[in-house]
Amino acid sequence: MASLKLVVFDCDGVMFDSKNANRVYYNHLREAFGRPPMDENELEYVHMHHVMDSLRHLFRRYPEDLERAEAYRQSLDYTPYLQYMIMEPDLLEFLDFLSPAYKTAISTNRTSTMGPVLRMFALAGRFDKVVTAFDVARPKPHPEALEQILAHFGCGVAEAVYIGDSMVDREHTAALGMRLIAFKNPALPAEYHVQSFMEITRLPIFAEIVKTKR
Repeated sequence: MASLKLVVFDCDGVMFDSKNANRVYYNHLREAFGRPPMDENELEYVHMHHVMDSLRHLFRRYPEDLERAEAYRQSLDYTPYLQYMIMEPDLLEFLDFLSPAYKTAISTNRTSTMGPVLRMFALAGRFDKVVTAFDVARPKPHPEALEQILAHFGCGVAEAVYIGDSMVDREHTAALGMRLIAFKNPALPAEYHVQSFMEITRLPIFAEIVKTKR
């Protein structure tokens, strides 16, 4: 097995607990057009998919509202919703652990909100490459974002690992044969399962860096 060189992160459900932010944001969009709040299945959907697919899903029963809802969404400032996002408490410690031995990247189905999120939580500049749904023709679960990241670093798939929390992430990685670390989801098919970032440092794939840090 090739040595690990690259660690790729999902955003929502991994770097951040963002379900409540998604709940408030998308329920506001529904309420603006007199539609009821999301049910739990709809919340799970928007948690995993990019905003355009999420909006189409949430207004699938109200197609007459979709075009206006998209225009309204584009006019919204996302900043007020950042207060509902909770960063994982050991994310910064884990990023410090990875630096400078590993390259880091994000592959997310967020779009224009990714930049504000990184700035708000002082994470801008902490990742070597960020790929959003706006940066690819085919967002997750298609592997295009991972292909772009691997090409950027000149890495082979065996030299990378992805940290995700959903079946979208499993499909995202499986298409390339990339290893997956399932984050806080023991039921997700994956090579590794963890409940925190610092637990990842004890996985065998990080054995070499642990030796050097002792």
